[in-house]
Amino acid sequence: MRFFRTFLVVIVLAAGVAWLSYTFWHTYQPKPMRLQGQVEAQQYNISSKVAGRIDRVFVRKGDPVEKGQLVFTILSPEIDAKLAQAHAGKDAADAQAKEAKSGARKQQIAASRDQWQRAKAAADLMEKTFQRIDNLYKDGVIAEQKRDEAAAQFQAARFAADGAFQMFKMAEEGTRDETIAAAEGKARMAAGAVAEVEVYAADTRIESWHDGEVAQILLQSGELAPQGFPVVTIMDMHDAWVVFHVREDRLADFQKGAEFNAAIPALAAANHRFRVDHVAVMGDFATWRATNGDKGFDMRSFEVEARPISPIAGLRVGMSVLVEK
Repeated sequence: MRFFRTFLVVIVLAAGVAWLSYTFWHTYQPKPMRLQGQVEAQQYNISSKVAGRIDRVFVRKGDPVEKGQLVFTILSPEIDAKLAQAHAGKDAADAQAKEAKSGARKQQIAASRDQWQRAKAAADLMEKTFQRIDNLYKDGVIAEQKRDEAAAQFQAARFAADGAFQMFKMAEEGTRDETIAAAEGKARMAAGAVAEVEVYAADTRIESWHDGEVAQILLQSGELAPQGFPVVTIMDMHDAWVVFHVREDRLADFQKGAEFNAAIPALAAANHRFRVDHVAVMGDFATWRATNGDKGFDMRSFEVEARPISPIAGLRVGMSVLVEK
């Protein structure tokens, strides 16, 4: 009986020593590193180059958006007024260019010819009058002053006839090439002004440039939107990644291209495969950590971005991601 008791005590003591030994061993074993990150995704701000009042927003939070889909419209009477002015300027410039190409009308040419003929007839009459007065002067009937006055009138009539003839020829030949080119240039400039205003007018109907999901709507119908202000924000969950902050003594496990498993608690904690595609040092503030010992050094923190190797259903921005190394 005494042997049995002694044996039992030895067994209990041995079990206690073994349990204590295992406990101490397990306590001093290096614990696995656990990193916690969160999901981020690419965001796009949808805005307009035109300032104005929001006319209508066609989406709501959470709605899927496709590239080219109409998102919102802007009411801008100023753009409409400028467009009307631009069209009026273009019409006027086109009419001037057409007039320059067409040249003078038949009635204008006929009127110029009549003016020339009248001036020519007046010059012929003044020539005959001068001849008569000149003969009288030679006969000594009239003074030299009268002859000089008749000569001057005859010369003036002849110049008037020459000028009328040149005006007739100009009307007959039409507009100069330089004038036509200038008129056509003004017409093209007016067309460019119309195109510019039409571009602004088209930008009152804002379409999405990307596929995604509506994350935020910052302005509603009736509110004023400044130029370039983001009215709607969409998020592309197909372009999502995970962000971790890693000390540099652990950075060897997260080099660019490295793959690792991670759990996402919001998705039933299932493991998913990720690949590191970006590593960058964080700012100097709050990223240093002192180490112990004479040979220690201050460790910095790095920001590690990793993307899922395959699409993850149900992934949302802000979800926690856990990694154990």
